[in-house]
Amino acid sequence: MEFKRKIVVYENHFWDFYNKQPKKVQDKIDYGIDLVKTLEHVPKKYFDRMKGTDGLWEIRVKQGSNIYRIFCFFDKGQLVILLNSFQKKTQKTPKNEIKKAEKLKKEYHERKLGK
Repeated sequence: MEFKRKIVVYENHFWDFYNKQPKKVQDKIDYGIDLVKTLEHVPKKYFDRMKGTDGLWEIRVKQGSNIYRIFCFFDKGQLVILLNSFQKKTQKTPKNEIKKAEKLKKEYHERKLGK
């Protein structure tokens, strides 16, 4: 199988969330990440740009009636960096989760540049 994108996890925010989830949810998260890795055009239902942010994207996961989001961004074309994740309880994405993702993205770039 040919990969269209490479996925990298920044720090442990994603893993801390992932490891606390039941197996069924982990399987759905894996499926969503696999779609991002392998499909040229990932349907918006699974992967979409976050409006009103500086280049954040979200991997969208649904398991039963539960909804989960994994924030990420692109670095150098086809490299996708996973940031924080959370279970979505309301229609609106919590501002604190967006702020956290933006802070992590900034940290990532600062570390990369050696600041």
